[in-house]
Amino acid sequence: MKTTMFTKKETPERWLVVDAEEKILGRLATKVARKLRGKDSPMFTPHDDVGDNVIVVNASKVAVSGTKSEYKYYHSHSGYHGGAKKVPYEVMMERAPERVIIQAVKGMLPKNRLGRALLRKLHVYAGPTHPHEAQKPESLSV
Repeated sequence: MKTTMFTKKETPERWLVVDAEEKILGRLATKVARKLRGKDSPMFTPHDDVGDNVIVVNASKVAVSGTKSEYKYYHSHSGYHGGAKKVPYEVMMERAPERVIIQAVKGMLPKNRLGRALLRKLHVYAGPTHPHEAQKPESLSV
């Protein structure tokens, strides 16, 4: 018996569209991360990029459960003393709703160069339209 390892060249490249309207942020992020990684594919290889390209539309209409909208914060640091920044969830949704979904998915991917490569295959848009019609994306229900 022999274990088969697939490479990126051997796997077909698919494009998927996910509508984030009224979807819970964490549940949406787990589904998107699984598709980016390719974990639901029979050709899954842990050390290679065999996942799909994912387009998320309507990012500005994503929801969070409970009281997270009041208490959730996004942290960043400039690298200088006193350079810590703390942005509330509601402010982040007004400024850049795409970053909310990107940060949620990024936390679920590997923390190495494979994770960075997978994150490049995620395309998030605040509105209902996207410029990837030429790739003929398939709809994905979450």
